[in-house]
Amino acid sequence: MGKKIKKEAEPPPKDVFDPLTIESKKAATVVLMLNSPEEEILAKACEAIYRFALKGEENKATLLELGAVEPLTKLLTHEDKIVRRNATMIFGILASNNDVKKLLRELDVMSSVIAQLAPEEEVVIHEFASLCLANMSAEYTSKVQIFEHGGLEPLIRLLASPDPDVKKNSIECIYNLVQDFQCRATVQELNAVPPILDLLKSEYPIIQLLALKTLGVITNDKESRVMLRDNQGMDHLIKILETKELNDLHIEALSVIANCLEDMDTLVLIQQTGGLKKLLSFAENSTIPDIQKNAAKAITKAAYDPENRKLFHEQEVEKCLVALLGSENDGTKIAASQAISVMCENSSSKEFFNNQGIPQLIQSLRSDNEEVREAAALALANLTTCNAANANAAAEADAIDPLISILSSKRDGAIASAATVLANMAMQEPLRVNMQNHDVMHALIGPLRSSNTVVQSKAALLVAATACDVEARTELRNSGGLGPLVELLRSKNDEVRRHASWAVMVCANDELTAVELCKLGALEILEEVNLSVSRKNKFSDAAYNKLLNNYLSLKYSLTGYLSSSNIIGDGFYDYGRINPGTKLLPLKDLCLQEPSDLRAVLLVNSKSDISPPPSMEDKSSDIGYGRSISSSSSLRRASKEKTNAGFGSPTEDRSEPTSGRNTALSKLAMKEKGSRKGRGKKEEEKVKEEEEVAAVPKLIGEGSPDKEWYPPSDPDFCVYVYEVTKSIFPITNIKEQIEALAKYVAEKMGGKVSKEKLHDFSWELHISELKFQLKSNVVPIGLIKQGIFYHRALLFKVWYEGVHEKNNAIFRSWAGQLVMTALVTEMRTLNKDQIQERSAG
Repeated sequence: MGKKIKKEAEPPPKDVFDPLTIESKKAATVVLMLNSPEEEILAKACEAIYRFALKGEENKATLLELGAVEPLTKLLTHEDKIVRRNATMIFGILASNNDVKKLLRELDVMSSVIAQLAPEEEVVIHEFASLCLANMSAEYTSKVQIFEHGGLEPLIRLLASPDPDVKKNSIECIYNLVQDFQCRATVQELNAVPPILDLLKSEYPIIQLLALKTLGVITNDKESRVMLRDNQGMDHLIKILETKELNDLHIEALSVIANCLEDMDTLVLIQQTGGLKKLLSFAENSTIPDIQKNAAKAITKAAYDPENRKLFHEQEVEKCLVALLGSENDGTKIAASQAISVMCENSSSKEFFNNQGIPQLIQSLRSDNEEVREAAALALANLTTCNAANANAAAEADAIDPLISILSSKRDGAIASAATVLANMAMQEPLRVNMQNHDVMHALIGPLRSSNTVVQSKAALLVAATACDVEARTELRNSGGLGPLVELLRSKNDEVRRHASWAVMVCANDELTAVELCKLGALEILEEVNLSVSRKNKFSDAAYNKLLNNYLSLKYSLTGYLSSSNIIGDGFYDYGRINPGTKLLPLKDLCLQEPSDLRAVLLVNSKSDISPPPSMEDKSSDIGYGRSISSSSSLRRASKEKTNAGFGSPTEDRSEPTSGRNTALSKLAMKEKGSRKGRGKKEEEKVKEEEEVAAVPKLIGEGSPDKEWYPPSDPDFCVYVYEVTKSIFPITNIKEQIEALAKYVAEKMGGKVSKEKLHDFSWELHISELKFQLKSNVVPIGLIKQGIFYHRALLFKVWYEGVHEKNNAIFRSWAGQLVMTALVTEMRTLNKDQIQERSAG
């Protein structure tokens, strides 16, 4: 037998690389392996990178710096399932890093990631692909990319996955996507509500919570609410509320219910099934503030619908809200106050809160939390609007003081609401007086200066409601409130301009305030506003007329006309016609001016001089107002008794309300009642025999700016008033009375003058002498002894309307028609065409 020869192994082919086992400890080396063509190396490299990335954020940043992301994106579409799976797992982890997200958006890998959600892929690929999308969807740009690449449909399909992680990642991604309205519309088209509702049955709280949050967003749309109702979603939500073990889901469940209650059909359904009572009981009895807050918000949302408010009232929702007001949590108080604000649109609910709720709201007005105060003020504003009983209830609960303090708040909403409540209260006089005692007019200055148009509007409205008497207007004027009020007339906001005009109209009810408003430019602004069709309003026109009717001196100078209802009082002066836009100087400034060639300013003043009688030395001098007049042309006979009888109180207020105004004549007539008693014929004869005395008008405080200034007095006019009151007033026949008064006026102003002697009627010279002797252009009407038609007309109007101020409007109107007729009768010989002295205008 031959010896066996051992067969030698064949050497490997020369072109084959011998297997090499490498153990790498550097991430950079493994990253380089991602470019290998070998599937096994790629799979192992991806596995190593996945474990490395799991260890923390720093490792993710390291992989980004090493350039691992770009080669990994290519592996998402690799033919080998293991490589593709491992690459997907890496991106699921890496996508939580913001820098990685940014790079992934630039590389546009969304289509590749979404492709991994295909039904044929493994569950683990679904898990990490959905995780990657959930991380990416937190940013708006990524949401757009996911939506545009059709990511919603596979995500909704995966809600039915048996794997809880896939469900969790998918619903989280959907929740992020539906924040955009386009995605919400697509979700409705894809009928996503039923699978989302199924997630509420999950045993994992995080999945239930994400499902509720998603429903809370999509049910803002009516279509989704209908889908939820049709799929018995309300039953699921009520069951969650009834399950104490799910109390961590109650807040989000209430948010969804709040949206659904906006739908009338849903509210009816939940009421019929008894769910509404359960909801209210749950909210009232819960000890968790956030649950109570969300319950109140649910009521607020639903109560915007009138039919819903009716249903809520039937379920006595008001009791629940009052209970929530007693919560110690500020958020719950705010939500309850907001719910009351809406619910009180129902008249029955508003009446309920009259006895319960208002005291609790007023208590909230004293809170240190500005938001609580604002919400409570809003609720009170709605409760007291058009409801005097609630306004009274608020006042009885001491609401005025905290409301006035809120006017200085930093929150515009709180200020506007507080002003509204106060304006509602001011409709009742006792409450208005109470508010004035709390210095409300001074507190209004800040809101009037606000830059917020709502605050400006409400503040102006409050001025209109509270400035109904002289004391309030005086306080507003002294506090500097008229300036900012006038500025609001320039507002471009229609409501602000309308309310400001209303307030100016109310404030112009007394002369002092009307004069001050005119000084601040209110008349010019209103005139400009009324010229604009788009800016004028009924109050701007009324305010303009009210200003003129309570500043008759300005009205007469601007228009040259006074109606029968314009009763001239002390302090009226006829400056002459002025052009529109020209400022009328105050009487004090005119008195202090030196005489000039301008026409004389006629002054009506029946008030007595408050200074002591001039001494003999004073009478012998001639230095203008405050001194005697030596010219015989200005002298007249007047008894001391009659002069004194006509003097008014030196401290009498010049501001007179439009109704029951005390004119120069009526005030003196009242004073005459006591002084005339016991006077007989001897006194009357003594008047005729009295020596000539000079009129002594004085400028009180001249040269002493610290002393109060008074207009020059007019004793002659006081005597005229006495004589008219005694001799003409008793005449019962109206026509005879008018004729007698006209004759008396003509007699005091120089009598009848024929045309032939017109050139001898030197009234201009007489007026010039008076101006020179008085050292002023202001001439009291009683000093004029030679006057023409406009002097006589003014004197007649002052007397006549004073005598008949108590008479009715019909009488006054008829008598007014006879005034000029009687004057023309007495002055028929004067040729008016030759008299052109009505010059200043």
